[in-house]
Amino acid sequence: QVQLVESEGGLVQAGGSLRLSCAISGRTFSGVAMGWFRQTPGKERQFVAGITRSGSNTDYADSVKGRFSISGDNAGQTVYRKMNSLKPEDTAVYYCAARSGPFVTTASRYDYWGRGTQVTVSS
Repeated sequence: QVQLVESEGGLVQAGGSLRLSCAISGRTFSGVAMGWFRQTPGKERQFVAGITRSGSNTDYADSVKGRFSISGDNAGQTVYRKMNSLKPEDTAVYYCAARSGPFVTTASRYDYWGRGTQVTVSS
């Protein structure tokens, strides 16, 4: 059973940065594909970024390309998500997700989820 424990989010000013982590237990990061999603009230979870099981490939939503990055540690236990140049429209609950199959961008195809963490960007 995979468990995902997310770090706390926070309140940042527009233009600021924040780093989120997602600690994996039950499997190493190399055994699962990792996704990063966000959700605002009344909307479906939106793909933000992802990293393949090998860690060699990443993918990003157009809205965050060049500002956000996702990476894994060498031990395969933690995935880091760095957010730079934050905008008020980045305000959301951010989720870490994992699946045993290949990397995909569809939230419903992920098997395991973190509890989510609130990120609020003030203007």
